[in-house]
Amino acid sequence: MTLRLESCTYAYGRRRSPVIENLSYTLADGLTVLLGPNGAGKSTFLKVAASVIRPSSGKVNLDSMSAQNAAFRRAVAWMPQEITSVASLTAREWVSYVGWLKGMKKSDAWNSARHALQRVNLLDRLDVKVSALSGGQMRRVGVAGALVHDARVLLLDEPTAGMDPHQRRVFRDIVNGLAADGVRVLLSTHDIADLAEEADHVTVLNGGRIIQHGPTRSFLDLAPQGTEAARISEAAYTALLIRNGTA
Repeated sequence: MTLRLESCTYAYGRRRSPVIENLSYTLADGLTVLLGPNGAGKSTFLKVAASVIRPSSGKVNLDSMSAQNAAFRRAVAWMPQEITSVASLTAREWVSYVGWLKGMKKSDAWNSARHALQRVNLLDRLDVKVSALSGGQMRRVGVAGALVHDARVLLLDEPTAGMDPHQRRVFRDIVNGLAADGVRVLLSTHDIADLAEEADHVTVLNGGRIIQHGPTRSFLDLAPQGTEAARISEAAYTALLIRNGTA
């Protein structure tokens, strides 16, 4: 299933400058990392793509479905930077509740919640209250909530923020596994060195416009010759921003 944005513009308030303007984009197969400076419009871009907010102009489609179609909302899942938990609920209850909000029957959501938590390696936390989970585990519960209704497109806004190196490694392995299973993943991050080289594609957003979109190899090739291997992602990103006059 292919997610497309066509000539989308969005501004917060009528008199403000657009955060994204006339932006067109097609999400590729596999895992795509979304990079960009603070204020580049990444969160707004993801919200528009997920139909959390509607663009003032342009349209968002999943194959032939518009973003206003209920089937679109079941197939496209968005996870914000901050996940709102209900302390009294267990992990399974929380994920099941998300499924119910997406229109699933309660019994179907309850059954699917177990499988969704298994996919993010949290089956052993099934009946643990979310208030007792670590930050990294709660992010994985958030992904399970996005998967409970069998979403085929997963949009993640800074999901590794605040995680320690081990938590990030576990999370990246899970996301890579989902991408390998056919889920298209778009993940925004500032964790350039750790994530860019693992992704299938890299998209860079700046000033509300796409300044780079393509295979990871094309992105890494932007690094100056002789760059140390450990710094190649960071060097490519810096070179791209300099080329666009924003570094």
